[in-house]
Amino acid sequence: MPALPTAQEPDSALVRCFALVPCAGVGLRAGAAGPKQYAPLAGQAVVAHTLAALASVSRLSQVLVVLAPQDTDFEAHAPAHRGWVARCGGVTRAASVLNGLAELRARGAAAQDWVLVHDAARCLLRPTWVDRLIDACLNDAVGGLLALPLADTLKAEDPEQPGRVVSTLNRNGKWAAQTPQMFRLGKLQQALQAAELSGLAVTDEASAIEHLGLAPLLVPGELENLKVTWPADFALARRLLQSREQ
Repeated sequence: MPALPTAQEPDSALVRCFALVPCAGVGLRAGAAGPKQYAPLAGQAVVAHTLAALASVSRLSQVLVVLAPQDTDFEAHAPAHRGWVARCGGVTRAASVLNGLAELRARGAAAQDWVLVHDAARCLLRPTWVDRLIDACLNDAVGGLLALPLADTLKAEDPEQPGRVVSTLNRNGKWAAQTPQMFRLGKLQQALQAAELSGLAVTDEASAIEHLGLAPLLVPGELENLKVTWPADFALARRLLQSREQ
């Protein structure tokens, strides 16, 4: 990764792109012995695959990984990472991202710069998908996210009878959000701070931007850009990685 100019240098006025990877979760749903981002997958930790893809995107000025304050394992699991690391993770994803944005500002990033927030567990990311998002959003007034139009029929679970269907939902116009999600650094800070103050539980960056009354751009993603969440996801991700090698 190229070194970032300091805030005092003339280049600080240029609009740049940064990646921010929240990596402070504990991964309880994955069934792993520890955080899922450190689980082994095809010879490397999950997060190592993720960071290798981001490191290959030439338009990213830097990649910042946000860790839990007590995390002492990251360097052992991602020895090839040459970007930034900050142990400032919060108790929620939104808190980790907000703390990471403050860290980027402290290291010289400007409010008008773009930040691409990407899940550590979306380890099948390809650099071409990141470039697709940058191309689509770079001149957009709001920014956007990779996402997939839903193809499956959607069922709502009955809250009074867990495990049973209460209704079928209309899937028309519905998209499954992915990452990266790309927004102006200052605007995303504002959105996450507003959500925090109002007590809104935002599960991704786009939802915080939406609460400001803005409409993020939907950029078609890829089915392969899955988030490793459940135990079965590891087997699928392993097969997909092996098929790439072959």
